[in-house]
Amino acid sequence: MHTPPLRIGYCLSLSGALASNGKTARLAHQIWQENVNANGKLLGRPVELVCLDDQTNPKLVADLYQRLLDVEKVDVVVGGYGDNSVAPAMPLIMERKRFFLGLMALAVNAKFNYPQYFVMIPTGPHPHLALTEGFFQIAGQQNPKPETVAILVADAPFSQSPTQGAKDNLARQGMRVVFEGKYPLSTTDFTPYMEDLKRINPDVLFLCSYINDSIGLVKAINAAGLSPRLVGGAMIGPQNGVVKAELGALLNGLVNYDYWLPVPTLMNPQIQSLITTYQSRAEKAGADPLGYYVAPLAYAQMQVLEQAIRAVGSTDDAALADYTRKATFETVVGTVTFGEGGGWAQPRVLTVQFQNIESNDISEFKKLNTQAVIYPPATASGSVIYPYAKARR
Repeated sequence: MHTPPLRIGYCLSLSGALASNGKTARLAHQIWQENVNANGKLLGRPVELVCLDDQTNPKLVADLYQRLLDVEKVDVVVGGYGDNSVAPAMPLIMERKRFFLGLMALAVNAKFNYPQYFVMIPTGPHPHLALTEGFFQIAGQQNPKPETVAILVADAPFSQSPTQGAKDNLARQGMRVVFEGKYPLSTTDFTPYMEDLKRINPDVLFLCSYINDSIGLVKAINAAGLSPRLVGGAMIGPQNGVVKAELGALLNGLVNYDYWLPVPTLMNPQIQSLITTYQSRAEKAGADPLGYYVAPLAYAQMQVLEQAIRAVGSTDDAALADYTRKATFETVVGTVTFGEGGGWAQPRVLTVQFQNIESNDISEFKKLNTQAVIYPPATASGSVIYPYAKARR
């Protein structure tokens, strides 16, 4: 007798500005799918992934989810990579009362407050604070303690939450903002901003940027010889292997957030196996060659879904949401429980400093000493080199 597949539908950015991260999530999901299907399937049914490309275009997302539900008739939906792929789907998901587990969208549910939404980003119940808490904690521990902060961020919706969080965190440390600037996302020449910053000479330079502008900013800081005592904070990009290989030693000294790295405290046999399999296939898939940033959480996203479906014994949306709200999940990134707003009950954001990078070869970033976890203390694999100029070599 033919058993119909259990179909999981979602969209990812497989082209456009976030394609590298989208393809990374896709490959991690496929590895999970192969593992489940090789180990007895799910509710006795083979798992099929119906993944559509949203082209990093939020305007396409709502129609894609409508197609998944009404044309593809998938059994269950999950959320895509970031805010762009998740927020536009929410009104339809809420109208249909679907269970919805996103990947790395930040603070999407603050607006919707939808009780059947959950998300894998490890920023916890106060995401705007969690992203930069470690950055300013580290700053506050230095001697002499930095006093002035310049803020330079992309003029885009994703910057708002981390920037507000940064202001709250720096105020707690007794620091003050002496400059606040925004640049259009399309900016390619950051020289004028560097000239302004050199005149102001802040102790700390806080940046919130996207993939391409992160590259432009790091190159411009190095070219201008700008030397605050601490640089970084909330940059999207330096976590990605493609960006790391392009910037190489220019990254030395930068302090930024991350979600997972192969440091001793975060390793286990299951995640070792995932990373090995992932890296052997990443190049062919056009994905991040390292996969550290997105792949572990994308794999864990599907593990949470799998465990909820097995426990409930069906794909009933309300039952999945009820179970997920109360359960503890065992995943490749450790134990996960969900709290208010559908985020993780406890934040698990890493603060990382790039150190000792000697070339642009991707193998540099597989060495433990090039990305030191400096916060939180329980996960730390190294200590901060301060000030920035000292780490830059």
